[in-house]
Amino acid sequence: MKSFFPKQIPIFPLSGVIYFPRTNLPLNIFENRYLELVNDCMKNNKLMGMIQSQKNENKLYNIGCLGKIIDFNKSSDGRILINLSGVTRFEIIDEIKNNKDYREFNVEYKKFEIDLNKISNENTNLVLLNALIEKTKDFFKKNGLLLNWQEFRKLDIEQQINTLSMIAPISNEEKQKLLETILIKDKIKILSEILEFYLHDKNMEKFTIQ
Repeated sequence: MKSFFPKQIPIFPLSGVIYFPRTNLPLNIFENRYLELVNDCMKNNKLMGMIQSQKNENKLYNIGCLGKIIDFNKSSDGRILINLSGVTRFEIIDEIKNNKDYREFNVEYKKFEIDLNKISNENTNLVLLNALIEKTKDFFKKNGLLLNWQEFRKLDIEQQINTLSMIAPISNEEKQKLLETILIKDKIKILSEILEFYLHDKNMEKFTIQ
């Protein structure tokens, strides 16, 4: 499927925020450079890239997610409140030199064309998915996290996996790995292995001699 998304996009880098296609991300914008970014997006195509920044100063990961602004509100104190709807993942090619306060990059979407169609759900093993959900319930319970599972299961398979990958209390590096994983069935396997590690580690705590 051919992509008609812009090859040059503004990037909003955030540490610890991993954003996935077909999920929503509310943002409270108050820094001048990102106020400028959002205002420019609203004048253009409402599209902006979200990507996780690495610990090493201004260095970014290579894979992020393109989002479209679907809600836009200005507060009386100058902040902008927006809601982003995840569209598709992208890969950074290089950074563009500009005279703006925010950063822009050349990107491509070819690797993640699967985000723009529905074939990703067809070969998903529902047995593995259901096992993952039960494991996640146990993991969330042990961490004191609440989720309306009845409403959650009304989402389609891709939304379920992306939402869990986004909200689960796992490391930023693990979330980035999930973001970069192409197929849903592979995401299920990786997320299940990650949760299994945390659950095993948690269960072992009670046997640790202090």
